[in-house]
Parts: sequence; structure tokens; C-alpha cells
Amino acid sequence: MSPSIFLSWLVSIPILAAISSSAAPIAVPGPKGFPLNCGGSEEVTLGNEKYIPDDGFILTGTKGTVKTPGILPILSTLRFFPDGQARKYCYAFQVTKGGKYLVRTIYYYGGFDGGKEPPVFDQIVQGTKWATVNTTEDYAKGQTTYYEIILVSPTKTLNVCLARNKNTTSYPFISAMVVQSLENSMYNSTDFTKYALTTVSRNYFGHEGGAISFPDDQYYRLWEPFHDNNQPTVESKSNVTSSDFWNFPPAKAFTRGFTTSRGKTIRFQWPPMSLPATKYYVAMYFQDNRTPSLYSWRVFSVTLNGMLFYKDLNVTDKGVTVYASEWPLSGVTELMLTPADDMPVGPVINAAEVLQLLPYGSRTQTRDVIAMEALGSSFDDPPADWVGDPCLPPDNSWTGLTCTRELMARVQKIELRNKGLAGSISPSIANLTALTSISLGGNKLTGEIPDMGSLKDLQYLHLENNQLEGLIPQSLGQLKRIQEIYLQNNNLRGKIPGSLQNKPGLTLQVSPGNDISN
Repeated sequence: MSPSIFLSWLVSIPILAAISSSAAPIAVPGPKGFPLNCGGSEEVTLGNEKYIPDDGFILTGTKGTVKTPGILPILSTLRFFPDGQARKYCYAFQVTKGGKYLVRTIYYYGGFDGGKEPPVFDQIVQGTKWATVNTTEDYAKGQTTYYEIILVSPTKTLNVCLARNKNTTSYPFISAMVVQSLENSMYNSTDFTKYALTTVSRNYFGHEGGAISFPDDQYYRLWEPFHDNNQPTVESKSNVTSSDFWNFPPAKAFTRGFTTSRGKTIRFQWPPMSLPATKYYVAMYFQDNRTPSLYSWRVFSVTLNGMLFYKDLNVTDKGVTVYASEWPLSGVTELMLTPADDMPVGPVINAAEVLQLLPYGSRTQTRDVIAMEALGSSFDDPPADWVGDPCLPPDNSWTGLTCTRELMARVQKIELRNKGLAGSISPSIANLTALTSISLGGNKLTGEIPDMGSLKDLQYLHLENNQLEGLIPQSLGQLKRIQEIYLQNNNLRGKIPGSLQNKPGLTLQVSPGNDISN
């Protein structure tokens, strides 16, 4: 999904105000939101909002600038990623485990790399490919592109990553990002243990002005205007209370709507694009527009693509919403509202949103994630892509890792020979119990070799040509499947454990370079 937001202050001021209102009005990250000015070196204020530099949320990438005249300040800088060896480039946000979040990524190319067409690349969230970023069409029209997803974070860290794919010809980049906390009740019929929701279309009907966002929508969603010359519009005579609805739609979205005269049916294409065949979360919002009274209600049925969505819906001046959690849609979609018999007024609809269900892929076992994060922290300068899910997506695992391909992925091999690594080997490596091979030779690692007796499947241990100290752990002799142990050219001392001497099928190399005796 790639809705567009115009750039020129003169052409579309209201829409610019909407994009400038897509994050919490805070100067520093707080419990509600993280508004980031990607690639920026200072805080940028847009209306009531403050976007902060993204330096504290990512450890890789290069800051760049865009010279297009008249663009929003948050679009005048970007962060791009020239490292072609890294498998992904990840932002990390400290969040509430089990909390629900909206993530919006915003892109404006601006020819930052000297080219004429934007690069194409992937977005990844929590180890699952979210979307392919292709801003080419929007950029040709002088527009930005944004993508939006709603998810529940299973951990205390929420990772949003970019990655190259086979069509990437230049550098992946990003202009701005918002991570915003949502209420638990919002979109709560979705099984967020299995799915995330990617925004396809969110509209308020009967309007031609700018998009609705903060402060009208306190959760910084964008509600884009939807106008149809064939549909009569009507203004509401009363206000709704946003908190009366599970999804907290903004009251401003109810100020106008599509309607028709008595006995007639409303019929129009929505959403305004052709949809791939899959399941969607669909929510619609209605209010009787008349002055509140005993008679300010109407009854009609809702049909979506020829399937009955809701029969005999009773809409009052207080407003009502109907939704479906997993509604099948494909191609061009028609929305139809049919009045009940003898109703003195026609149907009315004010707003609607449709979000595609994104199934999560596999997950890396939590124990392995924690262990790999600890191992990365023990290195002074780990590979730049050692952020996010270590194993997933499979094509974007951390540099040097090979993982199993199963529902719960496990780390199987660590191969980082001659990478210039300094630091130590964290004892957490013993928790990676699916390891079959550890290859860390030719680095500058110091400290002692940790206990690895729990690695029952380990076959190859290569730690040669480092600066490791201390004794050879007795526990290495417990490894029944071990075939090679290379420890030469370190600063080890003491004796070779008896359990390793003359072990059948083992190639053990401890010299030269150590003070080791039999």
C-alpha cells in the first residue's frame, strides 16, 4: 500500500498538515510514540509535533539531504544504506511487551544518490517481510509515499528494518518514521499472535479537503478524503464521541457522509484500488446526520462485493460501527447500502477503513534471540546487521549465521572468520543448543573460552588465531559429536583436558602459540 501525500505547500496545505501530524507531540521518545526525522541532525517542529533525529535508534547508515525546493523539513533529510554486504538495516525501539503499535514509514527520494529513479527494496518488521518499497510512480508525480502497519510486539524491542532485494539498484533509504502506541481495544478482533494489519485504505466520505490526522485523530492515523460526484453528501447536525467506538475514529470523520433519497440504494467502488485476493479487516462508521431526536435513526443493510456484510443495521445520531476481522476481497470492490422497506430516509455512511491481514512467518526461538543479542553485545564491533531477528526472514538473517528453517528457527552455525572482531565470547553462546559449527578464528577476541558443554550437536569449534586466555574448558570433552577443535595461536595455558586426549574422531589443534601441555 502506498498512498501519496503532496509536497508543495501551495498545492495542498491541508495534506501537508496531515503528514506533519503523524507523530506524538513530544520532544523525546515517550511511552506513546517515537516520531523520527531520519537522517536529521536536529529536532524538527511541524505544527504541534516534534520529530527527533534517529541517531539513537539505529547504528548503521549514512545521513543524506534532498535539495527539492519547498518540501517539508522532515523530507529534506534522509538516511540511506550504502553497505551492500549487510543483509538488513534495522531500527530498534524499546516498547511494551504485548503492546499494540502503529508504524508508518515515509519516503521521498529527491534524487539523493544522483540518480533519476528511486531504488526498490523491502521492509521487514519483527522478522516478517512487510512490503516492497517502490516509490517510483509517486516520485514521478512529485509525491511522497508512506506505508503503515498495526501489530502487537511480542517482545520489549520492536524492530523495523529495510533490506535489499534482487531489484535494488541503488541504496535503500528512509525519510521519516513514526511508531505510535494504540489502545488495546483498537482492532482487537484481530488475532495479533498470527497477523499484523497493513493499511490499504482509510477514508472519510463526502470530503475534498485535506487528510485528517493529529490532533483530530489522537492516534496519528491518516484518514484521506474520498469524494464521488455521483454520491450526494450530507452534513451532520451533531457530534459523536470517539471513545464510544473500539477503534476511536476521529469525530471529524463523521461531519459529512454519503447519502441518498428515500428508497434508493448507495452504490460505489471502495476502496479506490483493485485488491489482491486475500483476507482483510474491514470497519465502517455511520451516523444519522439529523438533529438528535426520537426519529434520528435509520435502518439499512450493507453489502460488500455482493456478500451481505450486515443486515438491517440501525444507525442513530450516536453513531455505530460494523466490522469484519477476516473478510475475503479481491479485484475491484463495490460497497452497497440498501434501505429497509418503508424507511423515510436513505442510507448514510461517513467513513471506512480496510487493512490487509499479513500472516507472520516463522519466529526465531526466544532463547536463541536473547543469546545472540548477548553475544553481539560482547563483541566490540559486531556486524552492522546484527539487529532485529537473527534468523528471519531467511534471506535476511544476520551476517555469519545459518539457521534452521522450521516454525521456530534455531541458530545452527556461526561463521565469522577473519572479520576483525574484538571483545569476548559471551557465556550465552552455551544457550544456542542447536549449534553445529562455531567459526570465530582469525579475529582479536580476548578473555576465556566459555563453558560449551550444553552444545550437544556441536561438531566444529574454530577459535584459532585470537587472543583468548585461560584454560581449555573441561566441558569440551562432553561434546559427543565434536570432530574439530582448533585453538592454536592464542594465549591459553594449562593442560589439555583428559576427556579430549585421544578422543575418537576428534582433530584437536592447540599449537603453536599457547602454553599447553598434555
